[in-house]
Amino acid sequence: MIIAAAQFPSVPGDIEANAARMAALVGEAAERGAGLVAFSELALTHYDLRLIAADPVGMTVTEDDARLAPVREACRAAGTAAVVNAAGRAREGAAGPTISSFVLGPDGALLTRYDKRHLSGEERKLFTPGGADGRFMLGGIRFALATCLDSSFPEVPARAAADGCGVYLASAFHDSAERVEQYAGLARDSGLQVLLANGTGIGSCGPGRGLSGDWLPTGERVAAAAEWSGPVPGDGAELVLSDARDRITLMADPAVAAIPVKECDEPLVDIRTAAPALLVAEDRNDARGDFAHLRQGVLQRLLAAQGLLPDGLRLQIVEGYRPPALQRRYFEEYAEELRAAFPERPAQRLHQDASRYVSPPEIAPHSAGGAVDLTLVTADGDEVDMGTPINASPEESDGACYTGAPGLSPTARTHRRVLTAALTAAGLVNYPTEWWHWSHGDRYWALATGADHALYGPKELAPDGE
Repeated sequence: MIIAAAQFPSVPGDIEANAARMAALVGEAAERGAGLVAFSELALTHYDLRLIAADPVGMTVTEDDARLAPVREACRAAGTAAVVNAAGRAREGAAGPTISSFVLGPDGALLTRYDKRHLSGEERKLFTPGGADGRFMLGGIRFALATCLDSSFPEVPARAAADGCGVYLASAFHDSAERVEQYAGLARDSGLQVLLANGTGIGSCGPGRGLSGDWLPTGERVAAAAEWSGPVPGDGAELVLSDARDRITLMADPAVAAIPVKECDEPLVDIRTAAPALLVAEDRNDARGDFAHLRQGVLQRLLAAQGLLPDGLRLQIVEGYRPPALQRRYFEEYAEELRAAFPERPAQRLHQDASRYVSPPEIAPHSAGGAVDLTLVTADGDEVDMGTPINASPEESDGACYTGAPGLSPTARTHRRVLTAALTAAGLVNYPTEWWHWSHGDRYWALATGADHALYGPKELAPDGE
């Protein structure tokens, strides 16, 4: 996934104008391949505590505030998430408003709200501190949220790393380059990739210096926006993009295997007879037709997803169920292929790398009947441009098989966005190293959605089917 920090000078007190600018930046970032855009601290109003104090109702928002509609719609249209930092209306039972990050998902719906936990002296006069850490999962990556002063407390990124987060998203309004430079140490000490969206212009604490950027877990800065020193021609808006694909939770991650399975005993059904409206590929060397079986609940969701596609497009199922013995063979063969190509890599690294493309047999979603490999075709069954052939490996495709890969053609990116929107709305989750792999009810689905257990475990298909 490509992630972006948006740096722009907010119009003080003009929520409508700032929301419109955010919406435009979400669209621009999506055109450049970004799957998420983060904005700076109080970007919706500008970091002007005096204005917020003078109108605590008009200058605060809730997640369903009508003034955020342009941003929600931009997220839906682009299939891109946004982290909007604003003065949040007081939660029920809370003493006052908060400095809040509203995370809007690719469908425009709220993924989570994080309220800043550590407030400066002036902020404490107006805002109430939050009481919980900010976390969310998107595109196979677990994100941590922080706002400005939060990052001065080492325990904040330390907790994020301990919670299995891969990326630390910080919204801030720092007034010096020296404060921005401290994020290199934060990244290095925590082992997290850090994305900072920093404000610009004159705020309550002085000038926001910009310099939004991205740091790898080594502390190396790989992207940076300009430093703000005064008004410039135009609005000075800038996007800083970086690649976070190395932070994806892979199938080999212990967190996936740790998900318990409470088998629901849902049957495996033959797609070809149970759902003739779905097109099933025929070029499979599988006389028994194992590949054309799925759990009944997955099949129902695929039918729902097909109904959400634009006119002229339909799903084509390439592979569903895969017997456990075949899954083990596929995994071992691909691991051996990687071992021959990269003999210097240790066994653990090879196991992890193999799981980008083939699931380890002990947790494989295909062998549970919960996963399906599929693509989009026209109403007549003709292939459309998805960026790579289905089942292209990371090595063959130079990483373009990743769902959020950069460098895709506009047509391929649009098709992937259409596919993602329909399948996500129907309750399936994507394995982000493979744009074609979607599942429901398996361990990876449980991890991605926050479910406390998986519904489907490995299953053998009866000789005569079910």
